[in-house]
Amino acid sequence: MKASHKELIKEYLNSGRTLTAVEALEKFGCFRLAARVADLRKDGVNIITDTITQNGKFFASYKKIKP
Repeated sequence: MKASHKELIKEYLNSGRTLTAVEALEKFGCFRLAARVADLRKDGVNIITDTITQNGKFFASYKKIKP
């Protein structure tokens, strides 16, 4: 059975890595990372959002906080 985007993202963040929308699209084919992060937060996963500035553009980077 194929894992859902939410499950794949949770596993990825559990490994201690950060994830941006572009990375989620490249790695998992997920176009709606912010929505999946919101779902994980509703499930009780503690995820922080960092705002990254690169070449005058802003984007979010998500990371799980270890309990």
